[in-house]
This record gives sequence, C-alpha cells and structure tokens, in this order.
Amino acid sequence: MTRNAAVVGSPISHSLSPVLHRAAYTALGLDWVYWGLEVNAEQLPAFVTGLDDSWVGLSVTMPLKEAILELAEEVSWTAQVTTSANTMLMDGRRVDNTDVDGLRMALQRAGFEAEPGFTGTIAGAGATARSAVAAMHQLGAGEVNLLARDPRRATPALATAERIGIEASVHGFEDVQFLGADLVVATVPSGVADTLAKGLPAQPGWLLDVVYSPWPTMLAGAWESHGGRIVSGLEMLLAQAERQVELMTGQPAPRDAMRAALPTTHI
Repeated sequence: MTRNAAVVGSPISHSLSPVLHRAAYTALGLDWVYWGLEVNAEQLPAFVTGLDDSWVGLSVTMPLKEAILELAEEVSWTAQVTTSANTMLMDGRRVDNTDVDGLRMALQRAGFEAEPGFTGTIAGAGATARSAVAAMHQLGAGEVNLLARDPRRATPALATAERIGIEASVHGFEDVQFLGADLVVATVPSGVADTLAKGLPAQPGWLLDVVYSPWPTMLAGAWESHGGRIVSGLEMLLAQAERQVELMTGQPAPRDAMRAALPTTHI
C-alpha cells in the first residue's frame, strides 16, 4: 500500500515542505506520496477524521498550528509548552512541534555556544516566538526578552516561558538595547525587522532570522557587517523537516539529499 503524507494549511503554495519530504522519500527508497493541501481551520476536523489507514502524518502550517492540538490524542512536551504543533503522526494522532528542534539544531550546527543562564532576545510574539522560547531554554538560556509590536500579543509567549520555568519580559519592538543579548532570534515576517538593523550594538552576538528569502535580510546583513554571527531561517526549515521525516518514517533523515533539493534561489 502506498503511504501518504501532506503539508496542510492556508496558504501552502509557498511551502517548501513538499520539496524536502519528497527528496527524503526518494533517498530512503520509499514509495510514499507527499501532498500539499489547502485546508483551513474550519475544514481541519473533517479532514483529519476522514483520512484512511494509508496516511502516515501531516506537516502543519499556519493557521492550523493551534487548531491541530484539539484533534490530538497525544501531545509532546514541546507542543504542550508552546501550545503549538507543526506535526501530526496519524498512528495515535500524536502531535509534536519540530520548530523547536529546528531552531535548536540550526544554531548548534552553526556552532552556537553560550554560558548556562545566558540571555536571549526574541523579536516577535507569535507561534514561532513561543518555539524560540522553548529552543532557548533547551540551549541553556536563563532569561528571555520579547520584543513585541503589540505587547498584548506576547501573553502566550510569556505563558510558555512560565511553563518552562524561564524568566521572560516584554518590551517594545524597537527597544534595540536588548539586541545586545548573547542570542537574538527574529521570528517576524520578511521586512518587519528591517528597522532593527539601525540600532545594532557595536559587537553583536548571534542572530537567527527565520526569514530565508530574500537572504540575507536587511537585519542579517547589517548584523554580519558589524561582526556578528548569522544563521538563516533555511537552516531551521531544513532541520525541522529532518525531524518530521524521522518521526514519520522511523529512519534517519537524509539531510544532504534534502538540502540538495532546495531551489538554488533559497540557498
């Protein structure tokens, strides 16, 4: 029986998940099909309950990362603390948030190291910001500063920090003094963080910008020109997809094959 998997969300036309997962299946010799399916929050319950036994798992993108939790029978630690999931395994309807793995792995592979209890700053306050809080905790952070355009939207990220047991505070989005942290993760859409490029510290530390097209972003380019270390969101994307492949197939992800499949405009 041919096995099925898919990325679901709306819109999904921009998603590189089909490219990455299909490359993985080919490299692993699996006769699996990976779909890209437009599904909104209203359609999600009927979609999930209608899947037959050929379905292995789902990659979940916006706006479904919170809605998918309501359909889960088993929730991983990362999905619990971030109240967000980007992966559902159909066997037992288990959900996970591999965005946390993606952020952590991308930084570790790039060589990020810091003293236990280091300070981190996150630009943004949405679902990816919550994943960044969890990833910083796993990397050893003791304190996190959240830069939010609307401080009221930071409440879920603060709740994530409280569940984990990490100190967190909310500041204005352009409060650039907090860019002097050991690690900064920008989780906002393309162009939004451009204003931060004008207020960089003299010696910036590490920056992971989840945006990967265009690359480098204005913030990343300015950061590097000031002597800081930068990590592209493409590395996070690749790492979280690797973890999804491992969860769905039970095999080590073929990282080289997955990276090679990415369009050259994104590398």
